[in-house]
Amino acid sequence: MANIHDECRRRRTVAIISHPDAGKTTMTEKLLLYSGAIHQAGAVTGGKHSSTTSDWMEIEQQRGISVSSSAMRVEYDGLLLNILDTPGHQDFSEDTYRTLMAVDSAIMLLDAGRGVQEQTIKLFKVCRDRGIPIITFMNKMDRPARDPLELLDEVEQVLGIAAIPRTWPIGDGPDFRGIYDRQTGEFFEFERTVGNRYKAPVSVGDIRGAELRSAIGDMAHDKLLEDLEFVDHVIPEFDTDAFLSERCTPVFWGSAITNFGIEHFLRSILHLAPTPQPYAMSTGTIEPEGNEFVGFVYKVQANMNKAHRDRISFLRIVSGTFTRGMTAMHPRSGKETKLTYPFEIFGRERKIIDQAYPGDVIGLTNPGLFQVGDTLTERTAATLPSFPRFAPEIFAKVWPATGSFSKSFRKGIEQLREEGVIQIFTEADGSPVPLVGVVGELQLELFAWRMENEYNERIRLERLPYTRLRWITSAARPSTAAPVMVDDQERPVVLFKSDWEIDYTVQRSEGLTLSEKPPV
Repeated sequence: MANIHDECRRRRTVAIISHPDAGKTTMTEKLLLYSGAIHQAGAVTGGKHSSTTSDWMEIEQQRGISVSSSAMRVEYDGLLLNILDTPGHQDFSEDTYRTLMAVDSAIMLLDAGRGVQEQTIKLFKVCRDRGIPIITFMNKMDRPARDPLELLDEVEQVLGIAAIPRTWPIGDGPDFRGIYDRQTGEFFEFERTVGNRYKAPVSVGDIRGAELRSAIGDMAHDKLLEDLEFVDHVIPEFDTDAFLSERCTPVFWGSAITNFGIEHFLRSILHLAPTPQPYAMSTGTIEPEGNEFVGFVYKVQANMNKAHRDRISFLRIVSGTFTRGMTAMHPRSGKETKLTYPFEIFGRERKIIDQAYPGDVIGLTNPGLFQVGDTLTERTAATLPSFPRFAPEIFAKVWPATGSFSKSFRKGIEQLREEGVIQIFTEADGSPVPLVGVVGELQLELFAWRMENEYNERIRLERLPYTRLRWITSAARPSTAAPVMVDDQERPVVLFKSDWEIDYTVQRSEGLTLSEKPPV
């Protein structure tokens, strides 16, 4: 058995966060390419077929969007990097928020032409709330980009974190010449060639010397000297403690689509990203190098492989050593379960593994026991705080198109609810017609697509006029006509059409209290 201390020290677990279309899935592919995990990176282009490893679902490949989570594990320079890919579309924020519960650091990918965008702000806040250090990559430098100093200032002003450039771009768009590494004094030249693989870095020695001036031209060289002089005098030096405590973010520049700056960035991630971190749980803080095995389920996914037709639980290992065939406690149910078929996940591919360590994400075949937020432990009944759950804003009654509430219809509804694709509510009178709640339109579209393609059930949806849902946290009930239903855990909820209607109902209903989040 390997030494757990050594195994923890060589592991890094990261997620990539970004606004849609910033290049997140492309970045994931290129990190896999340069780690040697894949031999040809797929491409993601809106409206065209995608061939990427992380976008394994058919609808993702058709639409060129990410709507599911994935996990990839790669080795580079003797270190092991777990990359948790997340949905890029804002309709799937809840899935992304849960994934961020399972990482120790995050890569914030920004479009250098657009800067900090809406979805990035939301995801950054989640990272801040979780205490996750962030490494920033300014992407798409091969296209027209905003001024680097302006981008750094925007990160600091909008996100409230100091942005410390570790590399510096020389030009942008058609005038992009490459990047200069402020730490090593190396120049990485960008060449628009077949494959767009850049030359090996050149140590320029004196940055004011003729060699670099000759390589990038007089105007670009003068601009570089001017920028770096300003940066050196105005921006503080990078400090590791400040990074780990989320007071600063190191910033790198490049272009994922052309492979430029990616291998250098990969090395930097492995150098900067923290090793597996402690977790606060119900029994106290659990250290990764503890003797007891503890892990938690952050995602459940059905039908990753149509040949298997099973449900996979994504388990983040918190502490101890996981061994194939071990028996673990399931605190929520009070049962014990034998973990016989653990496997490494790589997109939709699987590989049986015998051991795993803190920081690793493994797949477990779900016998119907595991739910998102569940823990598995060796001895104690340690549990996690509640996982993120958003109040849906779009509601629809759902029927099978055939009119028959078949076994496959019920199975599809239940399994997609477990995954978090939809939330299910039922009427108090026991009507068999479920009410589906989702955060965004694309979730509803994905639900219908997966019911038909994975469960062979075409469905009929009847949209309802409600846009707000609140959990009832009192014994009192609404005295107005607002409909009261129950969620999947039999907790009462009430539906509204507007904020005004919520205020009106609370004022007219003595003792009624409502919450945007479900009671724990």
